[in-house]
Amino acid sequence: MDFLPTFFDIKNQRCVVIGGGSIATRKASLLVEAQAQIHVVAPEICQPLEALVAKNKGTFKKGNYNDSDLDEAHLVIAATDDLAVNQAVSKAAQLRQIPVNVVDNPALCTFILPAIIDRSPVIVAVSSGGQSPVLARLIRGKLETMIPSAYGELASIVGSFRDQVKQKFSSINERRAFWESVLQGPIAELVFAGKNKQAEDLLSEQLKDHTQPKASVGEVYLVGGGPGDPDLLTFRALRLMQQADVVLYDRLVAPQIVDLCRRDAEKINVGKARDKHTVPQDDINALLIKLAKEGKRVCRLKGGDPFIFGRGGEEIDQLAEQGIPFQVVPGITAASGCASYAGIPLTHRDYSQSVRFVTGHLKDGAPDLDWKGLIQKRETLVFYMGLVGLEKICSSLISHGMKPDTPIALVEQGTTPEQRVTTATLASMSEDIKKIEVHPPTLIIVGEVVLLREKLNWFNQN
Repeated sequence: MDFLPTFFDIKNQRCVVIGGGSIATRKASLLVEAQAQIHVVAPEICQPLEALVAKNKGTFKKGNYNDSDLDEAHLVIAATDDLAVNQAVSKAAQLRQIPVNVVDNPALCTFILPAIIDRSPVIVAVSSGGQSPVLARLIRGKLETMIPSAYGELASIVGSFRDQVKQKFSSINERRAFWESVLQGPIAELVFAGKNKQAEDLLSEQLKDHTQPKASVGEVYLVGGGPGDPDLLTFRALRLMQQADVVLYDRLVAPQIVDLCRRDAEKINVGKARDKHTVPQDDINALLIKLAKEGKRVCRLKGGDPFIFGRGGEEIDQLAEQGIPFQVVPGITAASGCASYAGIPLTHRDYSQSVRFVTGHLKDGAPDLDWKGLIQKRETLVFYMGLVGLEKICSSLISHGMKPDTPIALVEQGTTPEQRVTTATLASMSEDIKKIEVHPPTLIIVGEVVLLREKLNWFNQN
């Protein structure tokens, strides 16, 4: 081990930055985040650093570096492009036994600044020992996806109960077991869901009763899997998918996304192809309730967003009636994801000032819509699940007043490598698609914005 990982408490301590450019600004910003008093020394100072110093009541000496600038310093950072100055700063700091960092020169450093994941009071630092800062940043990026932002709040809540737990449990092993149950159970999930007061109340209750977390009832995670590209999943979606005991997924969820669920979780395909439901919706609702009452953590994984034509409201309505805890994780809905990957902006100042999402498949199987109400100037229409009813959609829009030459696009397998986009007009689309095979999931976009695709198409252009 080339460096000993450690953390400095520099709150209200004088920390000196030598240098006035952009790199010095980044380093000074870190010191400010750690609540240090910064003192900058440089012949010239850039505007962002000047503003940072003024905002945080630091000080600035305009001029060349002098060893006396390190008087009463608690920590020093040299961030100049002058090797001789950096060497002088390092030598003077080490003679005074002041920790010193010289940017991009590990040989002159007595400490190095790692890549940081900040979930204060939880801090995670990643270092390559100064050999490859870019690699350290890439590793940090991967860790960022695995550590919920609410971990800091969880740590604060835990910290506020430490003394009480010490009084309750005399044994270190007992305390460890108790905290492990808290940090991996329903209390932690309440914090991650933003329910801090409920988490504190439950922690108080368990501490008072000296009991383990109640596991008689599990929890349901209603997770939006997005339109197909796994990279579009949210951090929270991925975390809950990784900890669920059972996963109920729809046909439209990409296999690559299902594969990201916990490897040993039970996976149940509840299907829902048009008119060929693998599992009827009422049975899905009942299964969610049954599994949760068995104490299991259940991920209900849906394509797109659960609350946009995803029947999420129907499912959590039943869960709420049964008193089963649940979380809802939004996903990128098909309209947004598919339009973006097709190069079709849903709104544009020159073409469309509003957008309307419409289901092309109602409960009775027919697209029986308020066609007249859908005919609006400078508006984009997006039809979900409308492939089977495409001919009626086109003819009905035309018969109710939309121009036959209005552009229309079909986005098939949107956001995936298999994406295919077909453009035409309302008058010609029904005949055009008879010449090709189009398979769901397919999104229909109607409006002048479709004209922009030729210019703005960026994904899978070949």
